[in-house]
Amino acid sequence: MYIILTYSAVFLFTCIGVKIFRRWCLRRGIVAVPNERSLHRTPVPQGGGLVIVIVCLAFYAIYSNLLWSTFSWGYFLGAILIAIVSWLDDLYAISFIWRFLVHSLAALLVICTLGYFQDINYLFGNSISIGFWGAIATFFWIVGMTNAYNFMDGADGLAGIQSVTAGIGWLSVGLILGVDGTGFTGGLLAFTGLGFLTQNWQPARIFMGDVGSAFFGFSFAVLPLMAIKENSELNQGHLQIVAIVLVWLFLWDTILTLFRRLVRGEKIWLAHRGHIYQRYIVEGFSHRYVAGLYGILSALNVCFLLMWLYFKNGFGFVLLIVIGLEAFGLLIYLRLIQNKKAKTSINSTK
Repeated sequence: MYIILTYSAVFLFTCIGVKIFRRWCLRRGIVAVPNERSLHRTPVPQGGGLVIVIVCLAFYAIYSNLLWSTFSWGYFLGAILIAIVSWLDDLYAISFIWRFLVHSLAALLVICTLGYFQDINYLFGNSISIGFWGAIATFFWIVGMTNAYNFMDGADGLAGIQSVTAGIGWLSVGLILGVDGTGFTGGLLAFTGLGFLTQNWQPARIFMGDVGSAFFGFSFAVLPLMAIKENSELNQGHLQIVAIVLVWLFLWDTILTLFRRLVRGEKIWLAHRGHIYQRYIVEGFSHRYVAGLYGILSALNVCFLLMWLYFKNGFGFVLLIVIGLEAFGLLIYLRLIQNKKAKTSINSTK
């Protein structure tokens, strides 16, 4: 019962905090001004993710210490560093190098306190030991996920709805695997994200900003390491699969977009409109449609992931097929829409 009350409080604190923060931003003129790469047309207050950070870390510090003794200074300090540099970036546009250095320091804090992946999973069950190379892989996983989530925060409600599905997923995984502290942290991310969505669903009244999206990405990257620290007997490979599947569409969209931009010789650290979700909106789909589509597919991933964790045999390949169909289905549907518009345009000029 107290957990339900806690999550209700988290949701309410976030809702109220974001409303108050929005008024403060308007008074101070802290707004995102549209440019040629933006998907919005009017100035909107930004940086509301700061409320998410404060609420999440406050409840995390209290409950992880009092109930499960799972508090991690590495995660806590790393998250604060991520939030500080991201908030400054929202205000003043910090250079990519400085952001990368701070993200790297945060990742190292986590590795030093929570450890790193020593095994790498493949084919949903088999693992190979990579020893100290796992520290390097873990470092790039944390830094990469922090930035990937940030890249995907460009449409009303998208980053928020992903935090809800992934957070609920981790809450459920925590119950199944018996890592209550990790599951509780996932729940915090879900309910702060849900509270933020009350002000961020299209038309958004406030943006999350880098401070919120980078924090979410960092937290979702660290959760599997928290689970391993909480119960060292858990299969590391399984937790890697959990971590990837719960944010799969964000990872797929980011990796594919970065690859396309590298091939074209573009500067990958500059803002752009090349992500799959951005291209859908450019083609005329609403922000709520795109956010809802990603949310439904992510919720589907949660369901199949939980079935795999519970039943194991056979469901690994089913899960692989599902995420594969989602990934290529988004691309195929987008191409069909683009081809249809092109044919319509040609016919209208005849």
